[in-house]
Amino acid sequence: MSASDGNGESWAAMATAGLSRAGYRHGGARAAVIGLLDAQSCTMTAYEIEAALRDSGRSVGRASVYRILDELEEVGVVTKVELGRGQAGYEPARPEHHHHHIVCESCGRVQPFDDAGLEEAIGRVSADGGFEITGHEVILRGRCRDCR
Repeated sequence: MSASDGNGESWAAMATAGLSRAGYRHGGARAAVIGLLDAQSCTMTAYEIEAALRDSGRSVGRASVYRILDELEEVGVVTKVELGRGQAGYEPARPEHHHHHIVCESCGRVQPFDDAGLEEAIGRVSADGGFEITGHEVILRGRCRDCR
């Protein structure tokens, strides 16, 4: 999915540059995690990232995956989504692909969604309350069709 910003720069390039500016060195594990996330359109847990890398022949330990995700979140290029049950998903922060999530409380399935009416309502609430909204996430919880 490797998207680019308005200047044609890929998310992976922006993430790598952000880490470099923050003083983090470039490494193979970091590049592998960034490459995997660059191809994603929605959240992945640290466990899913570790498993996907292992399945592709690149073994990166879970502690390293978490450390890299924390660094990416720190520099603002990854969004951490609290999925419930102590789990978090991580996805590239791409303003051009803003969406929200529906999470099944039974099986953990995550489905992205976007809704222009919801975004308009958030804008109205912001204006009515005198707030400048700098970011938001909406997570709807319930049970998917298979788990009902």
